[in-house]
Amino acid sequence: MTIADIPVVHRALARAFAASQAPIIDLVAAQTHDPFLVLVGTILSARTKDQTTAAACTRLFQKIRTPTELRQLPLAELQRLIYPVGFYQTKARHLQQLPAVLDEKFGGRIPQTVEELCELPGVGRKTANLVVVLGFDRPGICVDVHVHRICNRLGLLQTRTPLETEMTLRQILPPRYWKTWNSYLVAFGQTQCRPVRPHCPTCPLRRHCATGSKTPPRADK
Repeated sequence: MTIADIPVVHRALARAFAASQAPIIDLVAAQTHDPFLVLVGTILSARTKDQTTAAACTRLFQKIRTPTELRQLPLAELQRLIYPVGFYQTKARHLQQLPAVLDEKFGGRIPQTVEELCELPGVGRKTANLVVVLGFDRPGICVDVHVHRICNRLGLLQTRTPLETEMTLRQILPPRYWKTWNSYLVAFGQTQCRPVRPHCPTCPLRRHCATGSKTPPRADK
């Protein structure tokens, strides 16, 4: 894949996304339109399957909808509500600290830049970029394992870490694709371009892909 292929690949990803189930944080954003809940859901989703994250969000959001309500929730109850998301004890501590940090640094508001969001407990660049995009509908490039893996498999770039991938995409990806690139590739990575045994023979991006184009096409039955 070359930079010139980005528009046609993006259109193919959009069609695949429309036919699949959206990632959980996309659903949280669409259902709540609330940056705070998008932030909380994104923190919970790290290293956790979407089905587990969705169940934890449902339980937690029945109890809390604001930083004030989160502040009042005991740590043990918070842990119980989000279990069994990955690293649930650490995430519960970060969430419990969140309201105080929001008050101290940002006057109780959810910050809207990647740099400011990274000052919050439990928030790295991946989480921050996703909150910028889905919480505030602003351009950002969120790079998780799916985006990092697929961009390298396609041959669009050659990077060693998600941070390198983000910085390279900021240089080569046209801004009009920034908001949707993560959502499209996450859904595609969960269904088609999987970490192990990707479905290369039936992949709609096969002819643009440095990896899939070397895979023999599936024989007709």
